[in-house]
Amino acid sequence: MITNVLVVLDALEIAAEPNRRRLLHLLASHEQAVGELAAHFTVSRSAVSQHLLLLEQAGLVSARKEGRNRYYRLDPGGMGRLRDLVEQFWTYELDLLASDAAALAAQRHRPPQHHTTTSDASPQDKGPLS
Repeated sequence: MITNVLVVLDALEIAAEPNRRRLLHLLASHEQAVGELAAHFTVSRSAVSQHLLLLEQAGLVSARKEGRNRYYRLDPGGMGRLRDLVEQFWTYELDLLASDAAALAAQRHRPPQHHTTTSDASPQDKGPLS
């Protein structure tokens, strides 16, 4: 179980890098060859290939070879696991935010508490030792 969580967390970290995130966006519409994808970047084709390899290792994309070209597409299973993780995280964070907001609202609606000090007390309340 822990191993699966670590793999998904790695996928989240890998997908968070801006170039890889852009690759995922580009692949969302259709399968593309490395050359097509590289045309959208200022980094080298080799760098784009390395980003794609990481995305593939994380299970977010899959590749097929046809002749000299490699074609990449989103892996529905990997993207589904990534989406589930983000949704769980987002739900947890929203729950914390709602809890904090409720606690803050409760504090604002409490009547102010008046603390009695010895100088506020009347002479009858002070007792024989004062």
